[in-house]
Amino acid sequence: MDLFAFFGTLLWPIKWVIEAILVAFHTLLSAVGMDGDAGLTWVLSIVGLVLVVRAALIPVFVRQIKSQRRMMEVAPQLKKIQDKYKGKKDQFSREAMSRETMAMYKNAGTNPFSSCLPLLLQMPIFFGLFSVLREAQLEDNPAGVGLLNADLAQSFGTSSLFDIAPLHLAISTAEGNIPVIITAVIMVILMTGSQFITQLQIMSKNQSAEMKASPMYRQQRIMLYMLPLVFAFSGFTFPLGVMFYWLVSNFWTMGQQFLVIRNMPTPGSEAALAREARLAKRNQRKGIIEEAPDSGTIVIEEPKNPQREQPVNKNRAKKKQGKKK
Repeated sequence: MDLFAFFGTLLWPIKWVIEAILVAFHTLLSAVGMDGDAGLTWVLSIVGLVLVVRAALIPVFVRQIKSQRRMMEVAPQLKKIQDKYKGKKDQFSREAMSRETMAMYKNAGTNPFSSCLPLLLQMPIFFGLFSVLREAQLEDNPAGVGLLNADLAQSFGTSSLFDIAPLHLAISTAEGNIPVIITAVIMVILMTGSQFITQLQIMSKNQSAEMKASPMYRQQRIMLYMLPLVFAFSGFTFPLGVMFYWLVSNFWTMGQQFLVIRNMPTPGSEAALAREARLAKRNQRKGIIEEAPDSGTIVIEEPKNPQREQPVNKNRAKKKQGKKK
């Protein structure tokens, strides 16, 4: 059995959803005057697919952030367990170390794999879009599994960005097509840069001093410099249409991470201190918060609303002076 056909069957429900979203955005863009057969129209439809998928994954992303923080918090405990059984190679010690580690994760309410959940959930989308692109360019079976009919499938499968870079081609299948190779290389650079910035802002701004001293922080630094190799492989293998999905998804992640670090930073991190400074400056500018000079407490002053003194005519003023005498 053909491996692609096997995965195509396995991904049938995901491909149906992908086609429905692509067709919906393609129909909308065609309705506003864009050329339905143009590669740019299909690229923007893929961007719409990214927006829908990533918006649906926001709750999962929130869980990922919470899990990452818990993992960082338990990193010192994990190191203690590792030091406790360091050098012990017997079966009993390995089992005891595993039990203690799992118990620690359970008490903390996290696990090592939860931080990878958004990426794992998106992998079927990558392969589903890859399968849709591949099948759309086949002459013997151009129709998709759902709303992508034969005409739309042929349009999608043969579309080219600016009529020079077919979306179904990758560097490995470009056969010397220079525009495809150049486009793929540019996207690899942008993907690597966006992912590098995303990871770097987490490591430099959103981790406390204790977290930066943990073994997990060193592992993150290693991964930071391994990412270019991952994206280089993907740029060589995946078609341009799938790479556009990945690139836009990376930009979404970068912006989303920026907002999280700015508004919900890890306690004790550089980002948390910066947020406290911003809030204090903003409140002082509004004139409602003042720091006491002799203590670290914050005193909230009630807004003053002085009563306006009513004007008094001369006769009433003389009467008041007579009463006082």
